[in-house]
Amino acid sequence: MDGQLTIHLREPGSSDTQRSVTLSAGQLYVVPRGVEHCPTADDEASILMFEPSLTPNTGDAGGERTKEPQDLA
Repeated sequence: MDGQLTIHLREPGSSDTQRSVTLSAGQLYVVPRGVEHCPTADDEASILMFEPSLTPNTGDAGGERTKEPQDLA
């Protein structure tokens, strides 16, 4: 990772951001399963993100930017 990234976290059932985690280059954070999150960066940041293969790239928002999972086999 390069730059700085802030991940805003919201527990299931809550309507407000409850906490934020700020990461700098070389740091790692695992978002717990079921926790809604929103990564943001004030300036450009390069990140590497791992998520389950069937996770939609737009969460549950849907819309024209949502990509369907592809079979890589």
